[in-house]
Amino acid sequence: MTDWTEKYRPTTLAEIRGNNKARDALGEWATSWDEHGECVILHGSPGVGKTSAAHALANDMDWSTIELNASDQRTADAIERVAGGAAMNQSLSTGRQLVIVDEADNIHGNADRGGARAITRLVKETQQPMVLIANEYYEMSNALRNACQEIEFRDVSARSIVPVLRDICRKEAIEYESAALDAIADANSGDLRGAVNDLQAIAGDREHIEKADVVTDDRDRTEGIFQLLDAVFKEEDARGALEFSYDVDETPDDVINWIEDNVPKDYHGGELADAYDHLAAADRWLGRVRATQNYTYWRYASDNTTAGVAASRRESKGGWTRYSPPSYWSKLGRSKSTRTKRDYVAQQIATSSGTSIATARRSVLPYLATMTHHCTNRERTVAMAARYDLDAEHVAFVTGSGEDTNKVQSIVEEAQRLRSTPDDPEPAGDGGDARNQENSTVDTSDDADERATESGETDSAESEDSENDQQTGLGDFV
Repeated sequence: MTDWTEKYRPTTLAEIRGNNKARDALGEWATSWDEHGECVILHGSPGVGKTSAAHALANDMDWSTIELNASDQRTADAIERVAGGAAMNQSLSTGRQLVIVDEADNIHGNADRGGARAITRLVKETQQPMVLIANEYYEMSNALRNACQEIEFRDVSARSIVPVLRDICRKEAIEYESAALDAIADANSGDLRGAVNDLQAIAGDREHIEKADVVTDDRDRTEGIFQLLDAVFKEEDARGALEFSYDVDETPDDVINWIEDNVPKDYHGGELADAYDHLAAADRWLGRVRATQNYTYWRYASDNTTAGVAASRRESKGGWTRYSPPSYWSKLGRSKSTRTKRDYVAQQIATSSGTSIATARRSVLPYLATMTHHCTNRERTVAMAARYDLDAEHVAFVTGSGEDTNKVQSIVEEAQRLRSTPDDPEPAGDGGDARNQENSTVDTSDDADERATESGETDSAESEDSENDQQTGLGDFV
């Protein structure tokens, strides 16, 4: 059977539903492309019509298309082979060619062997219109976002979904109750593709769709986290709370955070102490899951988190309680930018030096931060930026200097020149011999001898430390 989402994919922008503003902006981008020459990022939730809009645009503009799925072909070689040739072609005999890169937010730096850098280079140098499609706009690098226009596709309202379902039923000669289509649209509010898939699944061999059919064939309903909190704290006994949790689409890791933060709003005294005892036991089980990757232990965490906390209740609870998201999440949100920078630098170190990301984060990054603090050792800071291909924000993160200072900007520029000089691959700037000479000078200095003498280190220990430094990449900077 033909997939209805493909069979009824819009063929022109005029057929795009629920995102008129984004549709018009995309059309304007295309008609004025010869003037600005910029790429565009279409971003929004899955199923809202981003990819369909790109193909419909190509039909409207009479452009041929070449499509690349970044999740499957994410290395620099694959990207340049598939998309690069078309993007660089200035004189296609058939006219313009639209390059469509789907799931562009799934490419992350050197983990994809240069894929992110290749995409960024393409969007800056392309001679053909190029559309990047992403679910998570802010998962893409700053450099990539800054090089493109962006158009947001919002979730499609149920009111906009119903006419599409009605039109498909007419074309498929399927009679329907309006309430049935309304139910499908409500269940998929925001996801037009999901609504079409549901309609096809429910229709099956039927010639008539009723509301009862939607209830029978619709996806399982899940309870919300706020209903679970009421069930655990106020309404259900231990068994009932545990069974209620089966219908909640949350992992035990998230549930324990919700309950831990909100239980003091309803529990007091001894019952609160007992509840926290059960939460502590649940946390130990979750720790065992993380250590062993054995997710069967989740059941014991859930038992303690729901049944245990409900069993701790000693008196009936009533009324309405204002529950709030876990404070832990807000702390993570406030620190996300810092953690993202830290993890990026660790990834660059790991890729360059052949260490694990954890080792790079714990055993290399702190030393680099000390050696390049406030960029006081300029040569060393340039070498670091060149070796790990760091931009201004990441140099500023490691050194503690201001990202917008002239000092950091000049260091990044000099590092880029070093990386782009084919005859001088060594980031230290003086070639391998110069770097070895520098290492030799440091190793034989009076300070180094005094430190070795005071600590009682032997020559073999010094040799072993030197080897470890080379393995982690620190040997380039000391």
